[in-house]
Amino acid sequence: MMSWYKPAGTLATKEAEISLTPKDAQWEFCGFYTYNFAKSAEVKVELKGREAILLPLSAQDVKVEVAGQSFTLKGRTGVFAAVSDWIYLPVNSSVKFSGKSGEVALLTAEASEVFPVCYTPAESVSVEVRGSGKATRQVNNIATPTSFTACHKILVCEVITPGGNLSSWPPHRHDKFPGCPTINEEVYYFQIGKDGSDHGDPEGVGFFHVYTVDETVDETVTLHDRDTYVVPHGYHGPSIASPEYPMYFLNVMAGPAPERSMAFCDDPAHHWIRDSWNDQVQDPRCPMTSANGKVWKGK
Repeated sequence: MMSWYKPAGTLATKEAEISLTPKDAQWEFCGFYTYNFAKSAEVKVELKGREAILLPLSAQDVKVEVAGQSFTLKGRTGVFAAVSDWIYLPVNSSVKFSGKSGEVALLTAEASEVFPVCYTPAESVSVEVRGSGKATRQVNNIATPTSFTACHKILVCEVITPGGNLSSWPPHRHDKFPGCPTINEEVYYFQIGKDGSDHGDPEGVGFFHVYTVDETVDETVTLHDRDTYVVPHGYHGPSIASPEYPMYFLNVMAGPAPERSMAFCDDPAHHWIRDSWNDQVQDPRCPMTSANGKVWKGK
């Protein structure tokens, strides 16, 4: 049976920890890259026909040069430590970024409309708590249709799920198959923490389920820190965080529609779950982070 699961290390190159081009993913729009400054202290990228977002994962004081301008991203010590600032990089721009240590993510989408460079401080990132009960999670709206409009195709958000909870629930899809008007490719990049940690931990473990309408894919994978999953179509969910191991995932989406949308179609068999949240209490551990650091301190 087909699988779109990319375990940690399988997408590494000489320069990048993860290098996932549209060609690698066998689709048209989304690209996903992570860099560790301990491996490559300075990175140069030509965004030919692409727009991008540069987001610190565990790097601080990231120097960025683009379009004749210089910026410094404050960053963070880890994805479970705080919400980070980030920068939008225009189509066809030449970019150079550098740092002393830590990781950053470069998220790309094939695009043609040119928008200006835009720096967003962490304090301006919209943080919301979604779901309820065991489906309570934190969502950081980086470049969603409502949080950021000065771009052409790219869509980005972060999700943090407390240990023992689940996300991507109910299962849903954003594909071209009947009954769902939105078409988006989607990348899931995971970090699995350890209760109280700032970033992912090698001991961390979680689970992710994906299945397609045509039944060519139906798998539940055991996730480890820094695994990636590409979803060209089909239902995805739940993403399950094991007890004591909070889960972070970074979502990147893009598609052919003239207007950016993150609309989805639930699996009809599980849509009722959304109504059940009305009678449940949200998990008090969420939100877990803010621009100022950890909100939930763990044990």
